[in-house]
Amino acid sequence: MRSDVEYSPVGEGLGMRDFWLYVWLRRVAVIATHVTGLGLTLVLSLLSRPGTSLFSWHPMCMSVAYCLCMTEGILLFSAEGSPFCFKSWKSKVRLHWFCQALVLITAATGLWFIVASRNVSELPHLASWHSLLGMCTLSATVLQTACGIAVIFPKLLRLSCPSSRLKLYHATCGLVVYLFSTVTVMSAMFTDWFQATVKGVAWWAFLILPLFPALVVMSQITNAYLPRKKLTS
Repeated sequence: MRSDVEYSPVGEGLGMRDFWLYVWLRRVAVIATHVTGLGLTLVLSLLSRPGTSLFSWHPMCMSVAYCLCMTEGILLFSAEGSPFCFKSWKSKVRLHWFCQALVLITAATGLWFIVASRNVSELPHLASWHSLLGMCTLSATVLQTACGIAVIFPKLLRLSCPSSRLKLYHATCGLVVYLFSTVTVMSAMFTDWFQATVKGVAWWAFLILPLFPALVVMSQITNAYLPRKKLTS
């Protein structure tokens, strides 16, 4: 069935000079997002001092899952600033699946460590906004994985939905998951652990920093799937 929605290519309607400036700015933004995701992961891992307690593994695992693996898994499909921009689409899909598998594994590991830590300390579970947001993010991640499986194996699952629509659902769900994870990471800055570790201007910098990758990812997904106009029959 022919879709009645056409999706707009990046930069349409811009003059050549403006277009190249737009592409250059996007390339800089994507490269900065790579650096930001990796930097947040490294700093949060160092601040948590893995191995000093059961809890210390939780921030490291979750930052690796969402700040690094999920970010890189999405930026794989960026035409600007991705180290895999010259790879075939099939290779990018395989790498995307690998990154998302790492997200599930490291997030599940981080969940296990925080549950074990609170059990040992005899503390209640889901007692803060951060923990509630974290559970929403994990639940959305599992749902997103199911959407991804539906995109790859529609015939096996006997789905009647068109492939283009499944991909749209998958991308939309992925954006929701990423925004959930961004809010969850930001809420971690309000926990007793982080506020006791980081103070002053540095705390504000860590609070704002996760917003930058979220804006770049949101721009990438909406540019790829934003409806442009109705096609005439």
